[in-house]
Amino acid sequence: MTLLHILILALVQGITEFLPISSSGHLVLVPFFSTLPDQGHLMDVAVHVGTLFAVLLYFWRDTRGLALAGFSVIGITSTRKAIEGTSYAKMFWALIIGTLPIVIIGGMIAQSNLIDTIRTAEVIAITSIFFGILLWFADRKDVKKAGDSLGIKAALYIGLAQVLAIIPGTSRSGITMTAARFMGFNREIAARFSMLLSIPTIIAAGTLGALEIASSEELIIWQDALLAAGLSFVFAMGAIHFLMRWVQTRSMTLFVVYRILLGIIILSLL
Repeated sequence: MTLLHILILALVQGITEFLPISSSGHLVLVPFFSTLPDQGHLMDVAVHVGTLFAVLLYFWRDTRGLALAGFSVIGITSTRKAIEGTSYAKMFWALIIGTLPIVIIGGMIAQSNLIDTIRTAEVIAITSIFFGILLWFADRKDVKKAGDSLGIKAALYIGLAQVLAIIPGTSRSGITMTAARFMGFNREIAARFSMLLSIPTIIAAGTLGALEIASSEELIIWQDALLAAGLSFVFAMGAIHFLMRWVQTRSMTLFVVYRILLGIIILSLL
């Protein structure tokens, strides 16, 4: 794989994984807009690992608190004292509940060939426009809930919405933030929960991808994979920082406009 191909994949995955514009859709569009070949499972896993480490590092205080909450669940009492007075225990269970739908439903769908049949530019164009408009409507909702009210019910609702991200072009971050905004959470809380929810989701997807690689005869070029992971980490850190700054003072309209324009461009080229 050429250096340019690796750079493009890392750039696309790193930036689009956390912005509400669909990383899976953009990865499918790379060969659509160019002559580059399909990157294969290994590179998909590699760039996802890079984005995983980015979100872990950017939200290191949260990931540390959530890890301590997880240890306390299995009976390590010293960690329970470390998170007393915080909402990490509640957040830990919210993330578990929010991840279950994509693991269960996504796992069943992964056993079929359904995803392969809808990984098309036409589907991406339609979902980009439709879910972009849905994000715009959700973003107009008034803020009615505080961050500490994001409990089990809200997490389940957001987790069920996340299942829609299996459809290319939907955007995992986009649909989870859309669901949170519809429930009345402000943009910053919606974005933060979406980012944290990506941790178990990316781990699950990466594990599934790694198992597929292990059971296949795909040629593994670890040097390319490590470079792709490193580059996607850098680009993802920048994207996360940009989004978290953006939502503090501005709306989602920029991303909505981008999604609609992208969908229109794709449809015009079909």
